[in-house]
Amino acid sequence: QVQLVESGGGLVQAGGSLRLSCAASGRTFNNYRVAWFRQAPGKEHEFVAGINFRGDSTRYLDSVKGRFTISRDNAKNTVSLQMNNLKPEDTAVYYCAASGLGMVLTTTPGSYAYWGQGTQVTGSS
Repeated sequence: QVQLVESGGGLVQAGGSLRLSCAASGRTFNNYRVAWFRQAPGKEHEFVAGINFRGDSTRYLDSVKGRFTISRDNAKNTVSLQMNNLKPEDTAVYYCAASGLGMVLTTTPGSYAYWGQGTQVTGSS
C-alpha cells in the first residue's frame, strides 16, 4: 500500500504560478510511476503529467506542455508539479496517482491503483 497526500493548491490569477506536492508513505516509492490528474466540475479525470520511477522520463498533456513541469525526489518520497502561466481553464481538483505495475507512462486513470485526496487549483481571469 502507498498513501498519497497532495498539497499546494490555491487561488491564483491568470499568469501566476503554483507548485503542487505529492508526499508518499508506505512502500518504497521509488518503484512507482506517478501521475497528476485533474478533474473539473462535471468532467472526467484528465491526465496532466506523468513521471517514471527513475524520474528520467516524463509525459504531458499537450495543453500544459511548456507551462507545467513534473519532477520527483525519491529520497524525500515526493513528486511535484510546477505550474506556471496558469489559465482559468486549468481550474480543477488535482490528484496525485501512483502505480507499481508497468513501465509505460499511461494516461488512463484506471491504470493507477493509488490516489490522493486531491487539492483545488483555481485560476482566476
